[in-house]
Amino acid sequence: MDIAAIIPMKGRSERVPDKNLRLFNGKPLFCWIINELRECVDNIYVDTDCDEIINAVKEYFNQIRFITRPDYLKGDAISMNRIIEYDLMQIDNRYFIQTHSTSPLLTRNTIKSAIQTFFDLLGEHDSLFSVTPIKARCFTSDGAPINHKPDELIQTQYLKPVYVENSGFYLFSRESFLRTSRRIGEKPYLFLIDQYEAIDIDDENDFAAAEVLGAARKGKGI
Repeated sequence: MDIAAIIPMKGRSERVPDKNLRLFNGKPLFCWIINELRECVDNIYVDTDCDEIINAVKEYFNQIRFITRPDYLKGDAISMNRIIEYDLMQIDNRYFIQTHSTSPLLTRNTIKSAIQTFFDLLGEHDSLFSVTPIKARCFTSDGAPINHKPDELIQTQYLKPVYVENSGFYLFSRESFLRTSRRIGEKPYLFLIDQYEAIDIDDENDFAAAEVLGAARKGKGI
């Protein structure tokens, strides 16, 4: 299939210093998602602003391609959509899956299923992204209920779920991105993954929890 993977990895990280290079169960964090992606797509691109990351990836993997981020796209305030816009100018493929090294528990089976679903539904949906369903009583910041009525305390298992974008992966076409200037298109498909695989490392607590769960999965041969 005419699809390429994009993995953005910046060198600087505020909440978890050197996050992308930090050892996660004995290997640099980036190793885990790249290992899974290699079983799913042929072309993998690492977008980075850091030579150290490029050199580290080369130590572990062959045939990974690199996109060096220009100065105007460096910094914490830059939208990922702007970075992807630049990346698409460097890549010839028509379809893309964008993911992160900070999702080390994603499995190749889930990624393959998402890719197959994306292509199966291309006539109905122009993009796909991973979500986690939550069945809980949710409120806005001003106390307004989102998915329930406070005067009707039905059991939470019967609540209409709220879907959380978990940053696991995004699939989209070049045409959809150019039309909308974003990775989530006009008719996205919400692809459900479980809370285990959906862990996204944002802070030290996330890192510690993911490492424990990853070690448990490895020990069980999952």
